[in-house]
Amino acid sequence: MSGYASKPGDLLVRVGGVVFAVGAVATLVTVIPLFIGADPLPTAAYVVSMLMGVGFLIAGAGLVRSIAHQRRRDRAAQGRSAR
Repeated sequence: MSGYASKPGDLLVRVGGVVFAVGAVATLVTVIPLFIGADPLPTAAYVVSMLMGVGFLIAGAGLVRSIAHQRRRDRAAQGRSAR
């Protein structure tokens, strides 16, 4: 990634996206047997499906961190320009 400066919160958003995707795939895999009339998967498969919500929370935390960093940077810039 040339020319891209990583900002606070970027890694959390990326990790959250990956965890969300894993949870979404697990959700699809656990729901399919219910539609085709097969035996339901074990409980562990449903627990992995909950990663979707966890990934959403991780990505949200990254966004909040990024917003907080940007606000601090903007306030510092306003303080310098007011002098």
